[in-house]
Amino acid sequence: MSDASTAHTAQPPNPRVKRTHVTAWAMWDWGSAAFNAVMITFVFGTYLASDAFGADDRGTSWLAAGNAIAGVVIALTAPVIGQRADRDGRRSLWLGVNTALVILTTAACFFVQPDESFLLLGVILLSAGNVFFEFAEVQYNAMMVKISSPSTIGRISGLGWGAGYLGGIFLLLLVYVGFIGGDSHWFGIADDDAMNIRVVALFAACWFLIFALPVVIVMRTRKGATEPKEPQAERVSIAQSYRQLLGTIANLWKHERNTFWFLVSSAVFRDGVGAVFAYGAILGTTVYGVDPGDILFFGIGANVVAAAGAFLGGLFDDRFGPKRIIVVSLLGLVLSAAIVFVQDGTVAFWIWGLFLCFFVGPVQSSSRAFLGRLTSHQTAGEIYGLYATTGRSVSFLTPALIALFVGLSGESRMMVPAILLVLVAGLILLWPVSDPKTSASERRK
Repeated sequence: MSDASTAHTAQPPNPRVKRTHVTAWAMWDWGSAAFNAVMITFVFGTYLASDAFGADDRGTSWLAAGNAIAGVVIALTAPVIGQRADRDGRRSLWLGVNTALVILTTAACFFVQPDESFLLLGVILLSAGNVFFEFAEVQYNAMMVKISSPSTIGRISGLGWGAGYLGGIFLLLLVYVGFIGGDSHWFGIADDDAMNIRVVALFAACWFLIFALPVVIVMRTRKGATEPKEPQAERVSIAQSYRQLLGTIANLWKHERNTFWFLVSSAVFRDGVGAVFAYGAILGTTVYGVDPGDILFFGIGANVVAAAGAFLGGLFDDRFGPKRIIVVSLLGLVLSAAIVFVQDGTVAFWIWGLFLCFFVGPVQSSSRAFLGRLTSHQTAGEIYGLYATTGRSVSFLTPALIALFVGLSGESRMMVPAILLVLVAGLILLWPVSDPKTSASERRK
């Protein structure tokens, strides 16, 4: 059975945190916006959902199906991927391999022409990229445990999340100015055959490559200090890895109940938090009268305040503990969402919508830091794999409630109470979980 019970706080003191390692690590988050913000959310995913690939919303439905399949693959495999990296001590190698696969699938999207016959190719490439990205993120999150100390893990996690938000803003502005907005584009690229959109895929791939290289190079050249190597670690089969994973889950339930319930509660509230960005633009345009041409600017503002929240939350995390930051942020989300629900008009949406987004960053960064304090670098890959799996396992929750609430009422505004319900449920589940920084009761026995 793989041992998931050694807390970060119980490890021998880490070497002094080196800024070069932290900077290189955060640059990966900055570069990853090329896939999350550009390919999945704002540019290429929207392109595949357009009428160019079928006038019957075929692109949207195929994308949803592809994402669902990718989610199942991630849920079933992420913990074992992390576990095997823990065993062979080659975390930076597997981060590099999976990042390279994300970059390749992103660049290959250039060949997706605006025709129904290319829809399947586009969906396969984005879905495969999503799987590889999650595999890379498992290694990336686990690496944070090694480059931080118990007194700095919160701010380092916040730095990464904030860099990701800011990187997304900067890249979206570059892409908009260079290839989407206006009548002429950089390098003389025309709109024919959606060439300007397809070139964005190449631009995004190069962006991610440039900013992902530093962490792979720095961590692989850090001799003997970064990657935990198990001497003569026994190689095990895939089947044995799954048996060990089941043993780890059973061990969490029997002996590490605090970690178990944090994984459950964080899966629920992270689903609600993710819905804030996923459905915010839809709410703004359909309910609160935001001009569709202005929604990109709201997205930029939302990322700016979320980045500020992540930075500040990280600093307070190290001082007061991650649970307090998550609880306060969830309460802020609930209050802001409730005010958004009862208000009308564009101005109210801008004000309280941005307040809402401010609390998203601290929840995400402190959740990652919370789990980092509950594990060690020897088991971080498997635990962060479980973190990905639990998140995927309840990813249907908010969309299902939104579909139910909106379907019964016929009003898009009812998205808000559906999201509120998930956030409150996550907060209730989190309430009895002990904070690994401030509570002595969480220490391993």
